Amino acid sequence: MACCSKFICNGCDYANKIRELEGKLQQKCPRERLQPTCPFCRHPAPNSEEEKKELYETSRLNDPIAICDMGTMRGEEGDVDSAIEYWTKAAALGNIAHHNLSLMYRKGQCVEKDAKKELHHLEQAAIGGNPSARFNLGCYESERFKYERAVKHWIIAANLGDDDSMKMVKKGFQGGLVSKEDFAAALRAHHAAVDATKSPQRVAAEKSKYY
Repeated sequence: MACCSKFICNGCDYANKIRELEGKLQQKCPRERLQPTCPFCRHPAPNSEEEKKELYETSRLNDPIAICDMGTMRGEEGDVDSAIEYWTKAAALGNIAHHNLSLMYRKGQCVEKDAKKELHHLEQAAIGGNPSARFNLGCYESERFKYERAVKHWIIAANLGDDDSMKMVKKGFQGGLVSKEDFAAALRAHHAAVDATKSPQRVAAEKSKYY
């Protein structure tokens, strides 16, 4: 998460660190010399918890990602009611907070267990392109012995690069639920999706001491 509530990968964050070091672009003021900048907007990153909260309060007004992150922050602070309120608002704006809500309704975490609401939020998160939600939706169907529906969800998630779903597709193939052609197609799509996320910066980030 960048300071302006934009999600970026470790590779981009690492590239920004290298940019600052090699270009000697630290702040001119000695007091702020070691203050990092936001990898997305290049603005000096907030240097205190109060500044962070103020920034989120400002950005959350129209930014579903920031609203979702505020919910996560409140949840970590133990204020689950506020977390649910933020996630519900973010979900209404199309954010992946649907996935967080589905997990809460599944576990009955500070809310009553509700299979219908769990399914609703899972479906919305999956439609929004969340591979983990799509994987969980497959598990939801599998637990109800709807294996054909489950496999379809896992294939979609595998095509998006989800490793757990690819494992389930493989098990489905071994169990006769997935055809040889569908398994091969899913395997190719999964490899392509994973390869598409690779970059020299991400590889360097994985090897660095920062992550």
